[in-house]
Amino acid sequence: MGAIVIRPAEPSDAETIAAIYNHYIANTTITFEVEPVAAQDIAGRIKEIGSANLPWLVAEEEGAIVGYAYATKWKGRSAYRHSVECSVYLAPASLSKGWGTRLYEALFAVLREKSIHVVIGGVALPNPASVALHEKLGMKKVGHFSEVGFKFDRWVDVGYWQMAL
Repeated sequence: MGAIVIRPAEPSDAETIAAIYNHYIANTTITFEVEPVAAQDIAGRIKEIGSANLPWLVAEEEGAIVGYAYATKWKGRSAYRHSVECSVYLAPASLSKGWGTRLYEALFAVLREKSIHVVIGGVALPNPASVALHEKLGMKKVGHFSEVGFKFDRWVDVGYWQMAL
């Protein structure tokens, strides 16, 4: 691997982030979005997450973004303010190179600094690689919802993994 940097996302990263995410929208059930997302929408999401004082991180290798991770509010009610949902996406050429682990470790470190108590990860199933990533980082499966998503003419289950930070 070349020079590795994990840093906060900036609006100027939105085009590359959108390209990574749109691959998953078009080709997988990992996300339940079904229409491509424009860079300006991603820029808005980055800003929204930042205004909630939550992190959106990108990983770069030799100056090229290879993936990203972020945390969003788990629910809108005030009592949930110490719980977040996390997501990580990698450029297809960067899969199985440890980037998911690095991004989540960096994300969880920022969340600890912000006194977040619980991090939750939702995984569209089946997805053995994502399950392995979440469990490698100490998350435990706490829930399974059957057939809650419908994409590519089939029903998709979602599992939830959780960890107290």
